[in-house]
Amino acid sequence: MKIFYKLPILLLLFIPLALSAQKRWSLEECIRYAWDNNLTIKQQEIVVEQSANNVLQSKLQYIPTFNASVSHSMNWGRSVNMQDLQIIENKLSQSTSASMRASINLFEGFQKENDLKSKKVLYEISLQNVGRIKNQISVEISRAYLQILLTRAILQTANQSLESVKQQVERTGKLVDAGSIAYSSLLEIMSQLASERVQVVNAKNQVNNAILALKQLLDMTGESDFDIESPDLDLIIVDFAGESVDNLFERSKDLPEIKSARLGLQNSNIQLAIAKGSVYPSLSFSAGYGTYYSDSRETNFSDQFNENRNPSVSFGLSIPVFNNGRTNTAIKNARLGVRNSEIEVRSKEQVLYKEIQQANSDALGYFERYKASSQNVKAMEESFRYVQQKFDLGVLNATDYTVAKANLFKAQSEYYQSKYQYVFQLKILDFYKGIQITL
Repeated sequence: MKIFYKLPILLLLFIPLALSAQKRWSLEECIRYAWDNNLTIKQQEIVVEQSANNVLQSKLQYIPTFNASVSHSMNWGRSVNMQDLQIIENKLSQSTSASMRASINLFEGFQKENDLKSKKVLYEISLQNVGRIKNQISVEISRAYLQILLTRAILQTANQSLESVKQQVERTGKLVDAGSIAYSSLLEIMSQLASERVQVVNAKNQVNNAILALKQLLDMTGESDFDIESPDLDLIIVDFAGESVDNLFERSKDLPEIKSARLGLQNSNIQLAIAKGSVYPSLSFSAGYGTYYSDSRETNFSDQFNENRNPSVSFGLSIPVFNNGRTNTAIKNARLGVRNSEIEVRSKEQVLYKEIQQANSDALGYFERYKASSQNVKAMEESFRYVQQKFDLGVLNATDYTVAKANLFKAQSEYYQSKYQYVFQLKILDFYKGIQITL
């Protein structure tokens, strides 16, 4: 029984371990979660299911329709006695009939075949729309994910700067007590310390806002803790001299936006064929079977149903002659639809080409900015060390120290911004290459 007295202690030991083992989400996990839970994607997946149902319905058009009917009628009033042909008033007359009919269109200008092709293309377009939405979400999540990493890097720099100023306040206080420097220097350093604290608070707020933005993209609810992994981005950063825009464009033609536009053009051509099919005659076939019973005859029900059988077979040929120009108008509009879809394909390709041009230019620009800011940080760190040494010796005043400290933090912030933006641009180029976005 002593084990039960030890359970609270064991739980207290376990809780910190559980907290420290909080799940950290990778970029791939965030993207997959969004794909599984995004409401826009779920709506588009319903459209995919509807398109699949439409394809099945088009296939069922090849099967004959079959209908059956049974009716029973009762009439009161004057009726004729079929035996002696005398009129009898107020007699109840009853009759029952049953029929079956099957029919099918044998030929209608290949409209049935083209309608099935169109439904299949629309199904493929709906699938491409799902892929397009997933790609858009992946890019937005990648941007938000890197924004968290950026704000955390700036927060870490702000904390380091705060600790550095705290140490400087202690050192300056000792120098003031020793009479080595004026008390005004301590006041200026303490003012800088207050600014550093505000800087840390602002950096924390930026981190919280970035995390909130990612959670909202993921459609997460509740107040549960959320954290992400911190991959080593230095492994991703490589020297960049620019990509061939034409090569990137050729590799990006499999993106859903381009596929969807081309499928739209294919469907427009099918719609034109359907419109032209209205010019052809249509041939139909139907077969029926019916019988009936009436109590005006003395023959029993089963005998009448057997004697009154009425099978039928018929063929129908419909030849379009004139329908107020609707067929010609439909064909003209279908041709315009083909032209519009051709323009849509070229427009999508132009937009994509310009986007690739811009992404390549941005990647090159951010790489140059990253290299320059990296060199600037090194120079600023060296300069600040020199300023701090001179300040410790009392050669420089606190104002010069404060300015140097602010310039160093600004250079570090610009370095991180250019670094993470460059990484994002590299991921965008991978996206155009058809490579899944990962970190």
